[in-house]
Amino acid sequence: MRRRGRPPAFDRREVLERAAKIFWRRGYEGASIVDLTDAMGITAQSLYAAFGSKAQLYREALDWYRAALGAITPEALDAPDAIAVLSALLRDQARAFTDPAYPPGCMIATAALGCAEENDPVSAMVADLRHASVALVRARLERAIVEGDLRPDADPVALARFVGAVIQGLSVQARDGAGADELVAVAELAAMELARHRA
Repeated sequence: MRRRGRPPAFDRREVLERAAKIFWRRGYEGASIVDLTDAMGITAQSLYAAFGSKAQLYREALDWYRAALGAITPEALDAPDAIAVLSALLRDQARAFTDPAYPPGCMIATAALGCAEENDPVSAMVADLRHASVALVRARLERAIVEGDLRPDADPVALARFVGAVIQGLSVQARDGAGADELVAVAELAAMELARHRA
C-alpha cells in the first residue's frame, strides 16, 4: 500500500501572504523561485510539492490578496447610492495602495503586464480578474440608471472603464512613490466626474 506523504510543516495562509508580497513587489516574472522560497521560509521542493508550480502559487497568492485586501465584490458595491459607493471605493483604493504595511500599488491592477509569451496564460488570468472588476462596476452603474440614480443617457460601459482606468492609474502612481494625500486628491477628482452623471 502506498504511504501518504507528510502534510506540509507550514501555515499555508502565512506562506501565501509572503509569496504575494514578493509577486506584488517584483511581478510574476521578476519573482524568482529563490526569492519566493527565501520569503516563504520553505525549500523549492516544498514549494513544488505544496503548489505544483510557480504559476499555481501565483494563482493562490492572488486568491489570498483578493480575499484579504483587494477584491471588488458585488456586496461592496451594493449600497443604495452608486456614485457614493464608487467614490468611496476610489478613495479607499488610494489609501490602500499607499499603506506602508504592504508593497505599493495593487497586486492585480498592474500585475503580469508585459510578460513573455510563455507566460501568456498568467497574463490572461490576471486580465480576466481586471475585466471581472470592471464588469461588476458596470453592472452597478446599469442598476443605478434603472433605479434613477444616474441620468438615462449615462454610459455605464465608459464609466466602468473610467473607474477601472483610475484604479490602474492610482496603482502605477503609488508604485512610483505618490503619497496617500496625493492619490486621494486624484480619487476626489474622479468622484467629481462621476457625480456629473447623477440624475
